[in-house]
Amino acid sequence: MRSFSGASLVVKAAVVLSVLSASGLALTGCAKVGQLKAMKSFKAANQAYQQQDYKKAAQLYEDTVAADPNLASAYFYLGNSYDQQFKPSKKGEAENDAMLTKAVDNYAKAAETLSASNDPADKKLGKLSLEYLVAAYGAEKLNDPGKAEPVLQKMIQAEPGEPTTYFQLAKLYEDAGAYDAAEQMYIKGKDAKPGSADGYMQLAGYYNRQGQFDKTIEALEQRAAKEPNNPEAFYTISTFYWDKAFRDARLKETDKRDFVLKGIEAVDHALQIKPDYAEALVYKGLLLRLQANVEKDPKKQQELLKEADKLRDKANELRKQKAAGATD
Repeated sequence: MRSFSGASLVVKAAVVLSVLSASGLALTGCAKVGQLKAMKSFKAANQAYQQQDYKKAAQLYEDTVAADPNLASAYFYLGNSYDQQFKPSKKGEAENDAMLTKAVDNYAKAAETLSASNDPADKKLGKLSLEYLVAAYGAEKLNDPGKAEPVLQKMIQAEPGEPTTYFQLAKLYEDAGAYDAAEQMYIKGKDAKPGSADGYMQLAGYYNRQGQFDKTIEALEQRAAKEPNNPEAFYTISTFYWDKAFRDARLKETDKRDFVLKGIEAVDHALQIKPDYAEALVYKGLLLRLQANVEKDPKKQQELLKEADKLRDKANELRKQKAAGATD
């Protein structure tokens, strides 16, 4: 599941800042009293931000919004400058935690104004403000999922066709033990973009974590039906069958055999599409070894193990060829 990771958000922030700086959007309407001072502070703040001097940037952004409270983009970068100064290792210390409080306040101000703007650059930064706000409420920071929920709901209302936010909210419900709500949100995320494989994988991952193997396979098969020419879709099904047959000690021998054979069927489909699929060859070999374990006939066992060895050797040879080609 894609999440609002710190690294990806920092990259997004830097990109938007470069756009704002290049376009001069922050300089609109500078005739008003105080805006000349705001322009100067904002420029200096942006330079400090880009140099990752977040303490200096925060003070300069404070000067900016004090001189021009209507410069909404500055609130986002002010919030992020405080956010960047928060240290997870010092969580619980009043001065350190105060950085997050200031970050949240400014993200909220930025989101409220920028999300309502008709300007595409402002809207983009408004969305980013909401993403950072959700991240600030995350487990590693404020750990307040109750406050993250309405923010995610607002993001879904703003972009109902964006599945990522549904999955973020679904994971929040899942972590809170609200499994019915989580399942429904994973399904809504999948339905928001039914042509995307990610939605089916997110749903399958949820069912797998819940120990609902039949529903896991159903979601994976739905994904494969959407991508009939994608060998990875069928290979993925085989890996789940192998994992279930290999790890679930509660399985009856008949069920284990059934899962192994279904896994082989899926991986054979992948290899029909792509015969030189090294990973699929490896998993077919693993499945054949499991099949040998449940076979009663010693001769059949040896045949399966020999075939598994051949597949392993073929996969290794393909990998060597690929590695050699990469170095040429």
